[in-house]
Amino acid sequence: MKFIRMLILILLSLCLSHIEAADLELKKVEPPNWWVGMKSGFLQLLVYGDNIASAEPGISYQGVKILKVHRASNPNYLFIDLQISAQAEAGDVPIVFSVDGKRVAVHHYALYERRPGSAERAGFTPADVIYLLMPDRFSNGDPSNDNIPGMLQEANRTDPNGRHGGDIKGIMDNLDYIRDLGMTAIWPNPLLENNMPAYSYHGYAITDFYNVDPRFGTNDDYMQLVRSCHEKGLKVIMDMVFNHCGTNHWWMNDLPDEDWVHQWPEFTRSNYRNPVLPDPYSSQYDFDKMQKGWFDYTMADMNQHHPFLANYLVQNSIWWVEYADLDGIRMDTYPYAFQDFMAAWVKHVLSEYPNFNIVGECWLQKEALTGYYDGDPDERLGPTSNLPSITDFPMYFAMDRALNKKTTWTEGLAAWYYVLTQDIVYHNPYYNLIFPDNHDVSRYYTTIGEDLDKYKMGMVFILTTRGIPMIYYGTEVLMTGDEHDGHGYIREDFPGGWEGDKVSAVSQDGLNPDQEESLQFSKKLFNWRKGSKAIHEGKLIQFIPRDTTYVYFRMHEDKSVMVIMNQNSTEQHIETSRYQECLDGYTRGRSVISGKEIDDLSSITVPAMSAEIIELSK
Repeated sequence: MKFIRMLILILLSLCLSHIEAADLELKKVEPPNWWVGMKSGFLQLLVYGDNIASAEPGISYQGVKILKVHRASNPNYLFIDLQISAQAEAGDVPIVFSVDGKRVAVHHYALYERRPGSAERAGFTPADVIYLLMPDRFSNGDPSNDNIPGMLQEANRTDPNGRHGGDIKGIMDNLDYIRDLGMTAIWPNPLLENNMPAYSYHGYAITDFYNVDPRFGTNDDYMQLVRSCHEKGLKVIMDMVFNHCGTNHWWMNDLPDEDWVHQWPEFTRSNYRNPVLPDPYSSQYDFDKMQKGWFDYTMADMNQHHPFLANYLVQNSIWWVEYADLDGIRMDTYPYAFQDFMAAWVKHVLSEYPNFNIVGECWLQKEALTGYYDGDPDERLGPTSNLPSITDFPMYFAMDRALNKKTTWTEGLAAWYYVLTQDIVYHNPYYNLIFPDNHDVSRYYTTIGEDLDKYKMGMVFILTTRGIPMIYYGTEVLMTGDEHDGHGYIREDFPGGWEGDKVSAVSQDGLNPDQEESLQFSKKLFNWRKGSKAIHEGKLIQFIPRDTTYVYFRMHEDKSVMVIMNQNSTEQHIETSRYQECLDGYTRGRSVISGKEIDDLSSITVPAMSAEIIELSK
């Protein structure tokens, strides 16, 4: 009888233990792994599971210890601060969860070795030309992943706002084209999971910060993409979003704390007015709507002042750099997140990777406002951004005025001159990201009235002025689209990216004469720029535009390039005595565009509505 009672007690105990373990089932541990040998030994784990807060975690692993355990208001979360010493070795770290001294769950956390030279990785620089592509619209390399069970939006190529099926395999299939075009880096729009019922193709409503969207491929596919790019001499820049997440993100139905995201009595959209941050007269009302309002109904505004979310985002970016072997980060909607956090985030990343580069998307119309978010502004302006690179929207807006208006005191070619005179507001304007268009604005060829001469002039400027050029996919074959018709029309499918396409940029089948000419022209310029030290590192010296012409130089040691813009409807004979301070010592030149040798630099003839690039020789 005593034995039976004991057996019953043992079985009851096992049942209770099973119930406790089931109640404490782990659903998420993020970051999913880490590395030994990082410069910072601190790591904070987000642990998610039913009633996990009732458990006490423990670790017995040499070189790894728990510093502190934090509990949120939601009992389904734990945040565990770890210290990973410099002596810790890679391996399996068992994290034991106990309730009242009884083990109820174990999670095996992986610590990996870092890649050799990981900390010294070099980011993108002014020597690069970046190719921006939208994965869903670039190329469908694997039609089998167009529709995935459990993913809410299915492919429909006839819908401008639907998913069209482009994927990582499609990008990989076209890396030779991108390299041969003369690009040195790619920036795909976000590849992470966007499991939203509609309008999910663009990637900016992330529902899982640690996993690639299965309609694009897998995390392993992404790593293979980066490896393949590196083998072909291409860098990879990852597009990240820290201002908001998709409303279908896994945590949205079970938030760690109510203030994990900004909540309002009713839906409140951002006013999108970035200038309220540097504005010395800004109202708190406008400031709060800008920083705390939601970007859209489907994009919940995250509260980066929540300390656990702040750690989560910092670690997420470092995890992707280390995991995928990235060469750069493009941070979406940089001013919309709290600036003290963003400045701290940049500092964390650059502390781990001192030679890395990050470009922040700062969509502002004026140079002084843009400069507020760049690097290290005057201390009276508030928190420094620490950003090494910034999107140069003032330069973008000057493109329209430079090419579509007659040259006057301030317009036409003078628009380029004046925007460059404002470079005093930037800590290093040579690292500004410059572009004729991107995925959020009308296509470049549309804005210049589908004029091939203007196309060439603008491309010459973007590729020879200061800054890091970025080219939007298809610009080289004159893709068109007006933003006012809807974003789907400025993000149309890359020609030749789908089986059965009658026009292909890659094979050049079906291109019209203008497209063929623009492609060959662009290809020549991009590939020439790859080897031009004067453009990569040279000082910019410009001369005030005169008589519809604009002249500037890029000068580096004994390498110099002269650029002449002629907006006139007739050819111009440029007398060069005015430019002797830059021509001194140079006797000859060669036209990069025509290949023609120039034996006399005293007078240079430039055809109507064109630009000339001259490599100078002594």
